[in-house]
Amino acid sequence: MTGANEDLVLAERRGLVLVLTFNRPAKLNAWTDELEDRYFDLLDAAEDDPEVRALVVTGAGRGFCAGADLTHLQAVGDVTDLPDRRPRDVPIELRKPLIGAVNGVAAGLGMVEALYCDVRFASPAARFTTAFAQRGLIAEYGISWLLPRLVGRSRATDLLLSSRMVEVEEALRIGLVDHLVPDGAVVDAAVAYAEELSTHCSPTSMAVIKDQLQNDADGTYAESVARAEGLMLQAFRGVDLVEGVQSHLDKRTPTFPSLPVRSSHVPV
Repeated sequence: MTGANEDLVLAERRGLVLVLTFNRPAKLNAWTDELEDRYFDLLDAAEDDPEVRALVVTGAGRGFCAGADLTHLQAVGDVTDLPDRRPRDVPIELRKPLIGAVNGVAAGLGMVEALYCDVRFASPAARFTTAFAQRGLIAEYGISWLLPRLVGRSRATDLLLSSRMVEVEEALRIGLVDHLVPDGAVVDAAVAYAEELSTHCSPTSMAVIKDQLQNDADGTYAESVARAEGLMLQAFRGVDLVEGVQSHLDKRTPTFPSLPVRSSHVPV
């Protein structure tokens, strides 16, 4: 990895929280293959780092991410196949909480990256647009699956067909963002939330809950209950339950173990 690539996404540790910052402010953090490689490398490293229990992602300057760098898109007219790159779902597959701190425009792929986050904080400057239809593109990177589950099919259709800009007040109302915070405070608010998760919640419980949310989305209620019963039995036999109950009775902060590395996945 080159030094130049390292500058494309900055990494800062704040206790048990890793803050990742897209760092192309002059381009509103427009996405490139090099930025993607750096971001995904950092996510992969954090996944198996026992000292990282939650992550926050934001953008430098005035934007979160303005989508794909359009200067790169000018050269794709003769493409006959998509490049063989690592799977797009690296952020979704992360077992640890990924919190978005959306500080400005999130457009196209940038909006998708914001939707990949588990929870989104937004500043008053945050704005969202799918952008794809206005660029002659289609609903890319799974947004046609993600967006209806957040805002409903009709609203998702509106946002995808029109590519209209959604201001932060509407984004909060329809569920694109979860928390609206004062200007200049979005990263600190997201980090404070991530710190609460890191300090008080079981990493294993959060990983399993994230997996439940992902896998139960298209199943029936009965299937979800049946799967939860098996997971409950695993939790009853785990050390986290003992610590969670005892720390509550002792009125102290719990000391939950870190997630195992991926060679020994959390059983789901």
